[in-house]
Amino acid sequence: MTTQDGAAQSYRAVVRTLAGAQKPALPGSPPYSVYVNRRAGRLIAAWAYRAGLSPNAVTGISAVLTFSGILVIALVPTAPWVGLVVWLLLALGYAFDSADGQVARLAGGGSPAGEWLDHVVDSAKISALHLAVAVAMFRFFGFSSAAWLLIPVLYVVVANVTFFGMILNDLLRAARGGSSDRTPGSRSALKTLLLVPTDYGVLCLVFLLLGWPALFTIVYGLFFVANLGALGIALPRWFRQMRELGRKSDVR
Repeated sequence: MTTQDGAAQSYRAVVRTLAGAQKPALPGSPPYSVYVNRRAGRLIAAWAYRAGLSPNAVTGISAVLTFSGILVIALVPTAPWVGLVVWLLLALGYAFDSADGQVARLAGGGSPAGEWLDHVVDSAKISALHLAVAVAMFRFFGFSSAAWLLIPVLYVVVANVTFFGMILNDLLRAARGGSSDRTPGSRSALKTLLLVPTDYGVLCLVFLLLGWPALFTIVYGLFFVANLGALGIALPRWFRQMRELGRKSDVR
């Protein structure tokens, strides 16, 4: 479809088109991303497409919203209303992040430049969010020990290794002709529950607790431990998959 086609269609018609073209949920997809954010992104994508916005423009809006929320974390003293503002900005930024790919599909497919931009924004977001938490803890939380700052600093490492590992897995498989292990399939209730702490959308909800620094730190710290555990389980599995991929490539 072209932009003119999108403008001529009703909003509901575009939403239905997106719903019909939606990719099946992957087994490793966190629940908020699948059941909440993807649907919110669909509504935004329909609006953006009818308004004639490009996928890159939607990515830009996502970045502005997300980094505005991150700046609020680092610069504004903690209070209940601050947590609400941060959550709203981060959640909207995440929804627009889902929408850019859906707009690209409506427009006939994405581009390497668009995919590159999306990943660069995501990588910057992952680092900046946890570093902003470290700044907020140092400036506003009033902790007697600087050791608490290790939580967001280590969270940066875990989040970046996880993100880079998933991207690198897909790139190496594509380069060597392998298939992704993230294929549509059944999702057990237990696995879905275990994935909750790794879901960026659920992490955004944690910032609603910013007005209560001690409670926020406890919940945020538990999320860090859960993500560290998930990465500890994933890394050996990814390494085995890459080793097997190398063996298959050598046989060819």
